[in-house]
Amino acid sequence: MADGYHGGLDVLLDGRRLSPVQQRIADYLGEHLDEAIFLNSVELAERAGVSQPSVTRFAMVLGFAGYPELRQALRPLVLGGGVEAPHESLLRGAIDCEIRNLALLRERLSAFPLKELGEQLAATEPLPVLGLRVSCGLATTFAYYARRIHPDVRLFTHGGSELADGLHAARRSGAEWVVAVVLPRYPAEAVRALEYAGELGLRAAVITDRPDFPAEVVLDAPVGDRLVFDSHAAPLALAMALVEAMADAAPLRTRARLDEYERMTGETGTFLPGDRP
Repeated sequence: MADGYHGGLDVLLDGRRLSPVQQRIADYLGEHLDEAIFLNSVELAERAGVSQPSVTRFAMVLGFAGYPELRQALRPLVLGGGVEAPHESLLRGAIDCEIRNLALLRERLSAFPLKELGEQLAATEPLPVLGLRVSCGLATTFAYYARRIHPDVRLFTHGGSELADGLHAARRSGAEWVVAVVLPRYPAEAVRALEYAGELGLRAAVITDRPDFPAEVVLDAPVGDRLVFDSHAAPLALAMALVEAMADAAPLRTRARLDEYERMTGETGTFLPGDRP
C-alpha cells in the first residue's frame, strides 16, 4: 500500500487505544484501503474477520458517527486529497444524505396528488394547519406562505384544550381540511388531534416521512438523520410544492393578494429595499 495511505491512517489512529478486534480492522484497512473504501460495514467485517458492530464501534472510536462517515473520510486517500476530520466528514455525509432525499422526492413527485389537493385546500376556508414540537417549525413556514395566498389560515402549534377548541372552531366556521406536519419524533398528541379532527368531519393532509401514516392524504418525504438532530430539507421542499399548488388553484386571488401584500409592505417599510416578500 502507498505510504500516503499509511500516513492518513496514522493521523486518525494517533493516540487511540484499540482493542485486539479494532486493531485487526485497522490492519485490514492499512493493507487493503483501496478496496475497503468501496465496502459497506458488513462486507468489511467479513473481510477483516470481525462482527459488523465491531466495525461501527471502531469508526466511533476514531470520532465518526459510523462506518459510512469513516469510509467517506478515507476515500480521498485513495482517490486524491487528504483525510478529512471527523466533523467535516460527518457534515459532508449529512449534506449528501439530504441531496439523496431531495433526489428521491423529485422522482416521486408525480405520485402525490398535489394539483387536486392544492385545489381542495385553496377552496376550504378557514384552513387549519397543525404542527407540534419539532414539527411546529415547518408548519409555521407552511402557514406563513399559505397566508400570503389564502384568506384564512389558522396555525396551531400548541396542544391541549386550546388545540381542540381551535379545530372545533375551524370546523364550525366551514373548514373541510386540516394540514398537519408530523415529523420524527412523532408527538402522540398530534395523532390524537388528527383523530379528533376526523371525528369533527375534517379531512387530513399530512406532511411526514412515513408513507403508512394514518391520514386521508399522506405527503411523505425522507428526513436527514445523520446529525444529532434530524434535518428536513425534503419535507420543506414538499411543503413549498403544496403552497405552489394552492397558488395555481386560484391564480386570480393569488395575484390580487400578493399585489395587496406588496403594497402594504411597501407602505410600512417592512423589508429592506430589494428584499423579496
